[in-house]
This record gives sequence, C-alpha cells and structure tokens, in this order.
Amino acid sequence: PPARAHGAMAYRVLGRAGPPQPRRARRLLFAFTLSLSCTYLCYSFLCCCDDLGRSRLLGAPRCLRGPSAGGQKLLQKSRPCDPSGPTPSEPSAPSAPAAAVPAPRLSGSNHSGSPKLGTKRLPQALIVGVKKGGTRAVLEFIRVHPDVRALGTEPHFFDRNYGRGLDWYRSLMPRTLESQITLEKTPSYFVTQEAPRRIFNMSRDTKLIVVVRNPVTRAISDYTQTLSKKPDIPTFEGLSFRNRTLGLVDVSWNAIRIGMYVLHLESWLQYFPLAQIHFVSGERLITDPAGEMGRVQDFLGIKRFITDKHFYFNKTKGFPCLKKNRIEPPASMLGQIKRENSCTD
Repeated sequence: PPARAHGAMAYRVLGRAGPPQPRRARRLLFAFTLSLSCTYLCYSFLCCCDDLGRSRLLGAPRCLRGPSAGGQKLLQKSRPCDPSGPTPSEPSAPSAPAAAVPAPRLSGSNHSGSPKLGTKRLPQALIVGVKKGGTRAVLEFIRVHPDVRALGTEPHFFDRNYGRGLDWYRSLMPRTLESQITLEKTPSYFVTQEAPRRIFNMSRDTKLIVVVRNPVTRAISDYTQTLSKKPDIPTFEGLSFRNRTLGLVDVSWNAIRIGMYVLHLESWLQYFPLAQIHFVSGERLITDPAGEMGRVQDFLGIKRFITDKHFYFNKTKGFPCLKKNRIEPPASMLGQIKRENSCTD
C-alpha cells in the first residue's frame, strides 16, 4: 500500500534501519549485557591490582581488598587482609589451632630440652666453694626451685677462663625470666686469690654461697677422690704431715690448704660484706637437708618451695635423696659429702 511504502522510504531517508526483528533484538540485548559484565569485571581487576601495588610500595603486608567478590576470586592465590596478622618484620609461620599448641612449661630443672624463654643473664648468685663440701648437692637441691635456673656444669670463669670475657660467660648461662635467679657453681673459686675481685667487678651485689664441712673429713674425701684417679700416690698420713714425730701438718698440701677457711675468707671479706655470704653446713645438709635448703632460699630472697616433702632418707646409702616424683631430672644423692654417685633404690 502507498502508506507502507512511504514509511519505509522515511526510515531510509533518516538513515535508520527498519523495525528490529525479535531474534535480532535478543542478540543485541545479549551482546550489551556481555559487554557490561566484561567492563565490570575488568574494573574490579584493575582496582584490586591498584590496591596491591600501593601496599607493596608502602611496605605493608600483602593484603588485597577487592570491591567485589569476583575480583577476590580472580586473585584467590593472594592472602586476604588480616589486621591481626604479623607485621612485615615478623617471619611467616603456618597457622595452627590454638588447642594444638601446648602452653610453654616453666621449670627450675634446667632441662636442655625446655623452651627457650627469657634472657641469658650474668649470675646473681654463685656457689663458690668448697671442694668436697657438698656443693653438688646444694646445686641439685636448689635447682628444684622454679625461681632458680642453674648451670649444670662448672664454667671455671673466674679462675681459668676469665680472659674469655663476660660475653662468653653470659652465653653459657641458662635463659631466665625477670623473676628468676641465675646461679652457677665452681668450688675452686673459694681458693682462687683473684676470684673475689673479679666477681666484685662483675657485680658488687652478687650473693655468695659457701658449703663447708669438717676440714679433716673434707681432706679425707679429697684424698679419696685423688686416690681413685692416681692409685700410686703416697698415703694420706704421708701427705698430711711434714714431720709425723713432731706432729707438724703440711699446710702446703692442697687437700689441707683448702680446709683453712679463715685464710681464704679474708680475701672475700675485702670485697663482700658477711651479709652477702651464706655458709651451708655440709653435716647438717645430711641430717636436715630441708632446714639447710630453707636457709639457702631465705638468703636468695625466694619463697621456701623446697621442704621436707622433697626428700627421703636412703637407709642403704645413708644419705638424703630427692624424691623422684617431686622433680623432673633424675634424683641425685648428696654424693659430694662422701662420694660421687646417683641416689638409686
């Protein structure tokens, strides 16, 4: 008809296509929707990359904050933002459930396998003597206390290794918390002329523990130990006297000289007052270990944790022993009083 022909001519004159067909309209709608989705996806990707670049420039932890779930899904290999995470200086570590991580256990047993807690410090207290007086027993007993951490071996710093320096000495010490006392034992300090001055130069507040016993029984114990290593040495009487007939004692013999406590104590009193020196009786350490250790704890300024419940008397050996169920290291006998061995049933 003429009207329809005029309408088609009008569309051609205006440069427009004819009325769209239904199938063509659906295709156009699909293409338009797809282009919008791609545009939005690219926008999300660019925003996430921009956040990542800024965080790296600022030295912040890798933390992506995409404006949409789609952007985060594309970058799912990156770690999501966690405000409670480690700082850049902290090493990354695999996370684990809180229940799977055991709480650190504090102990005064000084096990080498215990967690590394605290700081290595110079000792605040020293067991300085005397040899064969019971120093090992005092060390093992005091190590039961949770507020004491003690070096198990004798470092011999102030008599043999002083040239290595305090940093070397400190490196030997166990780690301690602020509330704990660091302690070491070297009995030869007591008879070393330079030891009092050197310890004073380290710290004038150092507390000193001296375990003494009857000088005669101490000398016999000292001789017995030497005899076990050197069976061909002279008899005890032959070494003890310069002149047996006149009864002149040979004070130059080391086993006798160590027992001249007053002679050695004079050097210590030149640097430390008596209030900083505690004397432990080796004899009472056998008959009343809890009482003697109670006084040691008072001297160190710590609570009386070690009591009668920690000891039992071994009738076979004739010495007080630490109860195995009270401490973690193997129970040790008061071996320094008569002989070195472990307290076993």
